[in-house]
Amino acid sequence: MTSTPTTRAVPIPAPHSSGCPFSPPPAYTDAAATAPLTRADLPGGESCWLATGYAEVRTILSDRRFSSDVRHPAFPLLVPGRRELIAANPSFLRLDDPEHARLRRMVTGDFLVKRVAALRPGIQRIVDEALDAMTADRTEADLVAEFALPVPSLVICLLLGVPYDDRDRFQRLSRTLLNNKSTLEQLTAAQDEILDYLRDLAARKRARPEDDILSRLVVRDDLILDDVASTGVLLLVAGHETTANMISLSTALLLEQPEQIARLADPAALPGAVEELLRLLTIVHTGLPRVALEDVELGGETIRAGEGVIAMLSTANRDEEVFGGADRRPTDELDLDRDARRHMAFGFGVHQCLGQPLARAELQIALESLFRRLPGLRLAVTEGEREFRTDSFIYGMRSLPVTW
Repeated sequence: MTSTPTTRAVPIPAPHSSGCPFSPPPAYTDAAATAPLTRADLPGGESCWLATGYAEVRTILSDRRFSSDVRHPAFPLLVPGRRELIAANPSFLRLDDPEHARLRRMVTGDFLVKRVAALRPGIQRIVDEALDAMTADRTEADLVAEFALPVPSLVICLLLGVPYDDRDRFQRLSRTLLNNKSTLEQLTAAQDEILDYLRDLAARKRARPEDDILSRLVVRDDLILDDVASTGVLLLVAGHETTANMISLSTALLLEQPEQIARLADPAALPGAVEELLRLLTIVHTGLPRVALEDVELGGETIRAGEGVIAMLSTANRDEEVFGGADRRPTDELDLDRDARRHMAFGFGVHQCLGQPLARAELQIALESLFRRLPGLRLAVTEGEREFRTDSFIYGMRSLPVTW
């Protein structure tokens, strides 16, 4: 095997300036068509590996020879200059076991399938109320601002114990933290503000705990306020940004292919339809970073110890060997009857998203309710007028004007 690449290095993050807006940037899909493992150039000038094949991505995310610890000096960063900032307050997502497992176990119970099933009636009420407000005395709205963003924001606020009245503040800070064009000064200010906010909130809950995640964390003897705050940031930011963008992207895509919307009305077909949307619209377009702790032979190459790797979920989820099926259906097309259960939109291995049962429930309820309540829903802008969030680590839409 060899570590000498035969293809041109891919820039990361790659610009999303052409191609279908519901697909990964063309630079990534071109790399995937060439080889499952290629070289890539990070914005700071460092070189790393880009894994685009399903088998290679799955291995990287599940093999303990690849580290998630952002404090490792060779950990690949998608934006230069962030290392000290991120390493100062890492969430458990950016740590390896046993630190990762210790912190993750403390919140796992709140996102178990059985726990989420009990939350479904409450999620349905939140969705219904959002639709009532959006459709009151009018026939047009911005679906992002009035439905896709409020629904998961309110749900995660209730679970965490964060006042929903503070949503403008934490949404503003979240978008700064996720923006790959934010300056170091802007990032530092946003991170300090959101951590201070959650420390203060957790401290108040320590005196008067309630039935929420922050209250349960802050009364533990084995956690300090910094641990509670960093976990709170992860759950708060990921808990609303990811699902909000999936709701808006899914709606926009389905409105382009209205013949498939009927599948959402079938309770038996709805879960599978959502899995296909998750597969096709994988919103972590810039991939998941890891660093090799020892030499690993993979994809016809040798990844050396200390080399960074970016695992591309979006291209892995379009691997024809896995998702093409016996009839070789195109994996870059939406097919709500496809068996997409093996997708990695939530990652894979010990670090896969612990909130995935909640995200699935929110997507199923939101999309089914939206198209049932508004059978005449249609886009109120042309294809060229739609605004996508190409400057964020979490891909999505800035706005989605619709009418009914």
